[in-house]
Parts: sequence; structure tokens; C-alpha cells
Amino acid sequence: MFKLGIERIDSYMHLFEGKRVGLITNPTGVSKDLRLSADILNEKVNLTTLFGPEHGIRGNAEAGVYVDSYFDEKLNKIVHSLYGKNRRPNDEMLKDVDVLCYDMQDVGARFYTYIYTMSHAMTAAKERGLKFVVFDRPNVLGHDIEGNILDLTYRSFVGYYPITQRYGLTIGELAMYFNDVFEINCDLEVIKMEGYRYDLDFSAYDIPWLSPSPNLPTRDSAFVYLATCIFEGTNVSEGRGTTRPFTMIGAPYIDADQLCDAVSKLQIEGIKVRPIHFTPNMSKHVGEACHGIEIFVRDHQAFKPVRAGYRILNVIRNLYPDFKFLPPWKEGQNQMIDLLTGSQDLKLNKDEALIFEGFKKDEEAFKASVKGYRLYE
Repeated sequence: MFKLGIERIDSYMHLFEGKRVGLITNPTGVSKDLRLSADILNEKVNLTTLFGPEHGIRGNAEAGVYVDSYFDEKLNKIVHSLYGKNRRPNDEMLKDVDVLCYDMQDVGARFYTYIYTMSHAMTAAKERGLKFVVFDRPNVLGHDIEGNILDLTYRSFVGYYPITQRYGLTIGELAMYFNDVFEINCDLEVIKMEGYRYDLDFSAYDIPWLSPSPNLPTRDSAFVYLATCIFEGTNVSEGRGTTRPFTMIGAPYIDADQLCDAVSKLQIEGIKVRPIHFTPNMSKHVGEACHGIEIFVRDHQAFKPVRAGYRILNVIRNLYPDFKFLPPWKEGQNQMIDLLTGSQDLKLNKDEALIFEGFKKDEEAFKASVKGYRLYE
């Protein structure tokens, strides 16, 4: 029988006896029957404080938008934002916390910020002598490893540690890896899942898909996100402001049929594409007609999204002179494309075959380095 980490809390009550408990969570922090982890903890332990990541504890804030702390009347708890003035909980936020817990669904991508909310909170726990508890959850993308290891020259909140773009670990396994390899050294406890298997697809666990952030409405959008998130660093729309974010990309200067034909000729395993036309109601090209492709995942096992994203970007770059990488947000900073890819190889148009050879080396190195952190073998 499969159980999420939060559903096994009764076997770990000794961790919480006589302790004041804080919880980092959002709407994906639920049991299989959709009970909020906050409600479960509030019923069983002395839950004093809640913390929300990017998008907020209710998941309704858009990407990159700062979220303020507030008092939640429904939960009757203070909710501190970890995506506002503070990315790391401070003394004031933690004054009523002895055990800090984490329960959210991640998507398995290096540039998804929740994992750094977790690691920063682990560091804060270490500095204050607090126990840190992770309720483990499946990796929705499975356990394949893909991409390059981040060059720390391009360290940011969309890539803070040298891991691959697709890291193939559960959130609990990743917490253990961060704690040991990057020497956070907090007092960490991972509450494992029961009945979890690496050879089973996420769909086998009968867990409802709850959008981990506003622009990932489906599991396929999370898969394709690993391919198309890099377009955030370009003047191509990644589909924000549409009903199909990240599975649609386009721009006013693109010929949809031409691009679809060119991408189809790449014969990228595991996907099909079709021409698409859309008008974003927010973000890039708001109110402008955009033309591009819509990506459909047909085989999750065969699809290599990181490589696919690089290949599609190169097609667009070669076909359309109006394609551009966006400048840095502030003068003197790295460009977003370099932060997302963790290097300058793609921006500088390094030979694709050489980039993918580098991927293979980094994938093998990372696979070897995480071997001792697999909890379910």
C-alpha cells in the first residue's frame, strides 16, 4: 500500500512531542485524500507557524512576484513569506519554532525555486539548532537524470547548487544530498514514503495532480517545462498568459507552419508538435498574436526534455533573425539564459553535439554522486 510521507506521521510522533512546529508548504502539501498537511499537523502537533514559498502558501501568486507575510484567519496562523524580503527564515520568523517541517510537491527541475526555499530553510535550521523534517513525495518526472551540472559562476535562485537540470531524486533524497554534499549539516529527518518504487510511473500512485505553481496545470506541462523554461531567457513566449503555459511557445515573428515542420524533422523522441497561434494576456508579447508550436508528450520514458529544449531553441535561433536572448535584469548581472542553463554554452552557440557530450559526462558524474542517497532501492 502506498503512503506519502505526511500519511506516516503517526509513526514519527516522537519527533514532535513537546515541540513547537513550523511548516513550509503550499496547496500541493496534501494527503492522497486531499487533506492539507497544515490541517493534519494542526490536529496532531503544536503547529505554531506557517511558511510559504514562491507563489505563496495558497499558490495564487505569479512567478517572480514577491509575497508578503500575513495572518491567515482560516488557518489562524501567521504565514511568513520565503519569497519576499526574505528568502531564508530569520530569528523573528522562527522564534516560536523548535521543529521546522517541509511538505510540498516539487517538479524535479533545477530551476524550480522550491528546492532552494528548502535548502535555505535547512541552513536557517542549522544556524539555530532546530530539527528539520521533510515529508517525502514522489518525483513527478521520475528518476532519470539529464542535463549539465550548474557552473557556480551562474549561481542564482533558479540554480543554487551544482546539480543537473533534471535531478531524478525525491525531495527527501535531495534534502539528504544537499545536507551532506553541500555541508548544510542540519539535524535532518526524512519521513519516507511507504510502497514507493522507482520503476513505477507517477500515475501509478493515484495522486491527484495539483498545480505546484500557476503555470504548471498538468503533469505534461511539468515535463515540457524542463524543455521550454529556457525560453524565459529569450524573446519567445513560453505560453504564460494562455491556458497551455510551457507546452506552447511562440512569438510574433515566427511562422508556425515553418517551425512545426523544422521541429518535426528533428524527430525528437517522445513528443509530437503542431502549429499553434495564441495571444498572451500577460507576460511577454501581451496582447500580440504569437505563432509557434504546441508540444504533446506521447512517451514520458523516451522524452528527453532538456535536450529537446536546446534543439528547439537552436532551430528558432537559426530560422528567425528577430530571435534574441533577453538582457540581464540589472547591469553587470548574468543573463537569464545563463542562469537557467547553468552555463554560457547555449547562448554562445557551442556545437550541439559537444554540448550533449558534456551532458553525458555530467549525467554520469551526478548519477554516481547521488547513488548513496537513494532511499527506495
